[in-house]
Parts: sequence; structure tokens; C-alpha cells
Amino acid sequence: MTFLKLTLAVLGLLYLAAVAGMFVMQRQFQYFPSRNNPPPAAVGLADVTAESIATPDGEILVLWYAPAAGQPTILYFQGNGGDIADRADRFAAYRAQGFGVAFLSYRGYGGSTGRPTEAGLLTDARAAYDWLTARGTAPGMIALVGESLGTGVAVQLAAERRVGAVVLEAPYAAAVDIAAGIYPWLPVRLLMKDQFRSIDHIAAVTAPILILHGTDDRVIPYASGRALYDAVTAPTIFVSLDGEGHEALYQPTTWAQEITFLQGLFPH
Repeated sequence: MTFLKLTLAVLGLLYLAAVAGMFVMQRQFQYFPSRNNPPPAAVGLADVTAESIATPDGEILVLWYAPAAGQPTILYFQGNGGDIADRADRFAAYRAQGFGVAFLSYRGYGGSTGRPTEAGLLTDARAAYDWLTARGTAPGMIALVGESLGTGVAVQLAAERRVGAVVLEAPYAAAVDIAAGIYPWLPVRLLMKDQFRSIDHIAAVTAPILILHGTDDRVIPYASGRALYDAVTAPTIFVSLDGEGHEALYQPTTWAQEITFLQGLFPH
């Protein structure tokens, strides 16, 4: 019995150590930024400027920007990995249709200062939005596009600021739900700092919404996107990408559906 108690005590201590370690290191398991920061021209984007935006809490962000030509401006929020330079082909696809395009490099990503947190990313999103409106972009001519983790940023920004449209690629009801599924042995719901609870904000979004989600997505389950859709009150189109996984976010055919949606809302 003594040996059993000792074994259980050791296992308990090991578990508590693992929980403590995951709590301390959690943001390293949530955000995977690249510090790559080339000029837009180096990745084939001509006539695109790399702007610097100051946030209220003292960070300096990089924003790749090309102005609109009588079309809305797409303010894009990437997923949790890489940097905006990885998405140069997406930028070019939007730009080829005459949209204004603004790709935000979150704090800690690319050439932006700071470290990523949920509150920080939302501060960054507000700063980018305010930068656009200060330069004459009407709020109703801003279309938010969120990819994966960035859908949570887009939803919360659209819930508090006026925009003309919202596009969500593989969204989640709450990022904490995804983490709880990955780490069922951890008390994730008690310990996770950046929970990105889109489900708590989506009903406040009034702009038209397009949701695209692969039915075979193993990163953000299709059911999570459907759960978010079920909570929407704004006019919304849900597109099931049959047989597609998370990689559908990086395919031109997916972006083409977004472009068609936006062109229908904003005739040239």
C-alpha cells in the first residue's frame, strides 16, 4: 500500500509539473510567428508599400498596403503560423481584382515588434482599422478577411466596428474548444489565457458574412465552424468545401469564392 501511495504521489507531482509547464509555455503552442520581413517587391508585389503603424500600447506594426481603385479595401488577418510574406499570392489575387488590400503583420510576426496575445492582436486589428479610416477609407468599404486563428480577430473587430463585409475561412466557435480537443488530459478551459471566444461576439456582427470551411478539416473541425454559423444573426452564406482540409485556405479556388462574394456586395 505504501508503494502504491508513493507511486500515485509521484505521478500526481509529474502531472502537476506538466500542467504548470504547459501553462507557462502555452503561447508558444498557440502562436508560430516567422520573423521574415522582406519588402513586398521581393515577393513579387509591385506598387505595394510597407507601412508602419503605432499601437496605443507602444508597438510598431508592419502593414502591407495597396490602395483601392473604386473597390472596397480588404483588411486581412492571417492564421497563427508564418508571416504575411507567405501569403503574397493571396495578396496578388485580391489586388488583381481592383480591391484595396491591407495585410497586417501582428505583433511578434514579421517585422512587427512585441509578442502575440489575444488582447494584443485585437489592439493591432483596431490600429490597422483606424489607420485605414484615417486615410479616408469609409468603414462600410472595409471588408475583413480572417484565416483560421485570424477569424477570431475578424469577428471581434467586426462586433465593435462598422465594416462592409466579413469573410471567415475555417472559423471556430472558440479557440479554447480546439485546444481542449488536442489536450484532453489538461484543464484547458481553466488555464488557457487566449481563448478567442468568437461564439460570444458573432451575434453583434451586423455586416454580411461569408464562411468557408472544409468538411475534412483536421485543424479546426468543420463542426466548430457550423456551431459559429448557428449563432450568427447577420445575413450569412456558409460554403462547405467538400472533401477539403485546412489546406483549402491556401488555394486560389477558395479566394475566388471570396472575391465573387465581395464583388456581389460591392459592385464596381
